[in-house]
Amino acid sequence: MVLGTLSVGVLTTERQVTPSGWLPYGADPLWVFWLPIAAFIFALIAQARVQSTFRRFGKITTRSGLTGAQVADLLLRSRGISDVRVEAVRGFLTDHYDPRAKTLRLSEQVYASRSIAALGVAAHETGHALQHADAHAWLGLRSAMVPIVQVASRLCMYLLPIGMMLTYGSGGRSGHWLLLGAAVGLAAVVLFSLVTLPVEIDASMRALRLLGNSGVLLADELVGARAVLNAAAWTYVATAAAAIVELLRVLTMLASLRSRSRP
Repeated sequence: MVLGTLSVGVLTTERQVTPSGWLPYGADPLWVFWLPIAAFIFALIAQARVQSTFRRFGKITTRSGLTGAQVADLLLRSRGISDVRVEAVRGFLTDHYDPRAKTLRLSEQVYASRSIAALGVAAHETGHALQHADAHAWLGLRSAMVPIVQVASRLCMYLLPIGMMLTYGSGGRSGHWLLLGAAVGLAAVVLFSLVTLPVEIDASMRALRLLGNSGVLLADELVGARAVLNAAAWTYVATAAAAIVELLRVLTMLASLRSRSRP
């Protein structure tokens, strides 16, 4: 459950008067400003919600008195998994499972905490370890995509702004191929975001079943854990939405360039 900051690009190139107002020639304000801004606000709301929900249930100690690390160990052992390490990592909600190292890393707020929120997050990350042990298809696909998406994301950071400046700064097609490359990279990011959704949802469902069946959390405590995990799920939805909007924004630019190039 690694929470990242989402950013949405805004054009900063030379402005020209168009029928749409003070925008780069051929730019649609819906895609250039309004939808990216809406996606950015959605991401901020989702992140604020998960943080406030975690802090709310992070103040309530469970009756079991177990820490996040102890719960992770308990749930792993209940499935006969002994080759996964559980260790602490710095940062706020930087919890994640590393399938390559077979290591479950819990943030400082989760590893030693006995709160409902901490146990919910610890069980969620344990759910990823169980997915790995079960050869979960979606997790395997996401893991295979990681190196590709990392490269694509870095390329987009350079291709997109440079392509936009060349295209709208010169008023021609000089940045067309750069924008096309950015679109391909963004498509990979979108696909990765969509694949991530079923992986995270399945991990949360596994977590709630494990916590309930093992008796680690009682019925009223499960309500709090479910609230924390549901709030976290919306951050992944927001990430996917932002990636889709950014891809559509670039595709709209390419369509505009194509229409302008026609005689």
